[in-house]
Amino acid sequence: MSITVIEIEERSRAALLAHGAGEMQAAAVAKAVARAEALGNVICGLYYLESYCTQLASGRVNGTVTPVVSRPRPSAVLADAKLGFAQPAFAMALPEAVAATLENGVATLAVAHAHTCTSLGYFTEQIAAAGLIGLGFTNASPVVAPPGGNARVIGTNPIAMTVPGEDAPVMHFDFSTSAVALGKITMAKAAGETIPLGWAVDSDGQPTTDPDAALKGALVSAGGYKGWGFGLMAELLAAGMTGSVNSLDVSGLKVAEGKPHDLGQFYILMDPGTYHADFGARFARVAEAVGAQEGARIPGADRHVMTEVDVPEALWASVLKLSA
Repeated sequence: MSITVIEIEERSRAALLAHGAGEMQAAAVAKAVARAEALGNVICGLYYLESYCTQLASGRVNGTVTPVVSRPRPSAVLADAKLGFAQPAFAMALPEAVAATLENGVATLAVAHAHTCTSLGYFTEQIAAAGLIGLGFTNASPVVAPPGGNARVIGTNPIAMTVPGEDAPVMHFDFSTSAVALGKITMAKAAGETIPLGWAVDSDGQPTTDPDAALKGALVSAGGYKGWGFGLMAELLAAGMTGSVNSLDVSGLKVAEGKPHDLGQFYILMDPGTYHADFGARFARVAEAVGAQEGARIPGADRHVMTEVDVPEALWASVLKLSA
């Protein structure tokens, strides 16, 4: 079914309100859902709406709490989500974080004790919209084992970065530090297919092509030890710097019942003109070299924002039911 992004946002907001979210909170989360769909990031869009609503009803996320924003140091901003959604916490803290960056050249924003933020790049692109470079980190429930191991320790732990341009970001990436998303393995199992070597290990720590064995084991990091290092970096910044929980202490993100997620996100905001005025020229030098090669591109350079998207009929029926 072809649905406008405006209707997706309106229906998402109505669904969240119907399940106990406050006006401000519902609007912030619905905006993020719609943006994900507009960019084709379906896993972070309507696919997550039922989980949001279910966990609002069960109390796993507080949909009415007001985040508390403070500045413990001149270039450090803290947004305590109070076990509510990450989106309103970030929205309330962003103006203070931008001000701190313009004052100091570089600033950090810690979002603490929050529900999963879903699309990390959704936040870094807002930093870039203020003319700043945005770099973000977050963690999630444990699904990744260390190289040589067999037990889950960290989450997919994504990293995102957005670089501002005159009219739109000139670079944007948002990817997990695991070799693959867990959903691809569950989809392979449902389809009766095997998975490539290098995605996961079984419960004994041995590489496997069997999705069922992989689901009983763990994912592996992208690029082996290199990806593992980036995943640990995201873990230590998202949990350690914010005072939120480690991946080890979070149950499944979409499980209806249980403790609140209590996750953290950590952002670094940088004014590209802090040290000299040639940042744009330095980036253009690289972009030109990439653009001269057929088939090559700068990450995010060809993103297309849609105003209308295709939504599976069963999923849209669920949305209509949730928002009724």
